[in-house]
Order: sequence, then C-alpha cells, then structure tokens
Amino acid sequence: MPIINISVTGKPDAKLSATLAKEATDTTAKLLHKDPTITAVAVNYIDPQHWFAGGKSLAEHGTNTFWLDIKVVDGTNTKLELEAYLKAIFEAFGRLLGGVHEESYALVHEVPAAAYGFGGKSQEFRFITGRLKAA
Repeated sequence: MPIINISVTGKPDAKLSATLAKEATDTTAKLLHKDPTITAVAVNYIDPQHWFAGGKSLAEHGTNTFWLDIKVVDGTNTKLELEAYLKAIFEAFGRLLGGVHEESYALVHEVPAAAYGFGGKSQEFRFITGRLKAA
C-alpha cells in the first residue's frame, strides 16, 4: 500500500505520467514486494527553469531530473532490496526521461505501521486483525 510521489522536469504529459506510474508500480511490486493493486502514484511536473542542481537550473544543465518519494511500512524490506530498488528506479527513469542529471533522487520512507494506513485503518491494525483471523 505504498504511496509514491514523483516529480519530474518538463511540461505535463498524460502519456508520460502513465508510463512513469506503471514503471514505479511494477518496480515496487517486483523489488519491494508491494501489492500493485493498492499502490497509489501521483506525478507532478516542474519547469526545468525552476529546478536547480549545483546552483544552476536544469534548463541551464540541459538535462532532466526526477524526485521519487515512496512510503512503506518499516521493517518490511531489507537493505539489499532497498539498494536494488533505488538502482532500478534511477535506471528506469533515466531511460524514460532521457539524460537525467546525477542529482536525481529516490527516497524510501520507512514509516511505523501504527502511523500509516489507508481506508481509515493503520497497517498495524490490518496486521493484528489478520493474525487474529488466522488464529
């Protein structure tokens, strides 16, 4: 049930948004083992003249960039899974956006299960309820 926020340089493009959302969802399912049916993705666009890296705008650099921010429940992934995910996201977005600046970022927020949820129920509640049903 991750929520993924993606920001990229450029003008809004519905086709690119759908492609980025699918790539993020698929990569998240494959490498972080998250259910794609309850993965939410929001894509935002920022004019490259308003995104800066190393004191220069991305328009000046002549490159694209991205920022992917995902929230998952803490303790549900290993360091090796997280490492593989960050690498895969950078490679995929580099391919999709073309010529991404090295200062493009992905951040996996590992948040407490009691403080994170959807549909008005925390992941901790869902875990406990699931264990009680299994017993």
